[in-house]
Amino acid sequence: MDLMELFFITLGFAVIVCYGVRLLLFSKMLFPKIWFPLPKYFFTSMGAWAVVTGASEGIGRAYALALAEQGMNVVIMSRTKAALEDVAKEIVATTGQRVKVIVTDLMEDVFSEIEDQLCGLNIGILVNNVGMLPSVIPSKFLECAELDQTITKVINCNVKSMAKMCKIILPGMENRGKGVIVNISSGIASIPFPLYTLYAASKVFVERFSQGLQAEYRDKGIIIQTVAPFGVSTRMADYQKTNTVTLSPEDFVKSSLQYLRAGDKTHGSVCHIFLGWLLQSIPAKILYAECVLHGLQDYVKKRAQKTSVSVSSASSEQGRNG
Repeated sequence: MDLMELFFITLGFAVIVCYGVRLLLFSKMLFPKIWFPLPKYFFTSMGAWAVVTGASEGIGRAYALALAEQGMNVVIMSRTKAALEDVAKEIVATTGQRVKVIVTDLMEDVFSEIEDQLCGLNIGILVNNVGMLPSVIPSKFLECAELDQTITKVINCNVKSMAKMCKIILPGMENRGKGVIVNISSGIASIPFPLYTLYAASKVFVERFSQGLQAEYRDKGIIIQTVAPFGVSTRMADYQKTNTVTLSPEDFVKSSLQYLRAGDKTHGSVCHIFLGWLLQSIPAKILYAECVLHGLQDYVKKRAQKTSVSVSSASSEQGRNG
């Protein structure tokens, strides 16, 4: 056997091992209850209260209900008082847990007031769900309406609010040596995503910030995880019909909570994990081809016209899509 043969045999073996390890890791995601089990009283052991932002509809509402069903009292936040009160009534009626309603606009400088209202609560879980999609219709950066204001709003809502809420709640978790922070990102942040450039980039910040915090506070007993969904049937997704890929908010949240111990990032469900792998596997030349981008625009426009949904703006306080 000459040196060249040995090199190629070694290379082939290394490739087989590499993909074997990847396959093993992926197979673990198929059975989260087996590989990442949670104790029966895991959620309440973190603390008495959970805080959920953007909780009036969609994924935020589903998280609030799911955590209340696990025995936690819930603080729910949104700009929409009537919708929040409806969610609070539903939580009390179905679970009997206590609910604190905070009507607030997280795009404004309101964090001192929020900190005062949360003072004294034993907060074990924070879900940063609130977020803003500048436009349902995909468009180039310079074609975005009121671009200067939009940049400020997206940064304040998707970036600043998350960091500020962590600043408020993380110290208490560090003092107690336990806690969970879930920051909602988006599946499209897995790659640079043209036509949703500003939104996708803001969600990349969510991922990197969360992963950095997890590295800093893991040894304090705190779980900090990014959840990056793809299709979820919410207002932001024009309430698409649910199927294998597009999940209801309730089904998605139920699934994503099973992956809390699966690492600092998860797509939250088996089908979304597969979509994340597939998206990163498509060559950039194909994904960014002009015909593909135009096709995406046309598809979303037709879908929006069919559902008669306003395409000017969408906030995840009224529902979110990854």
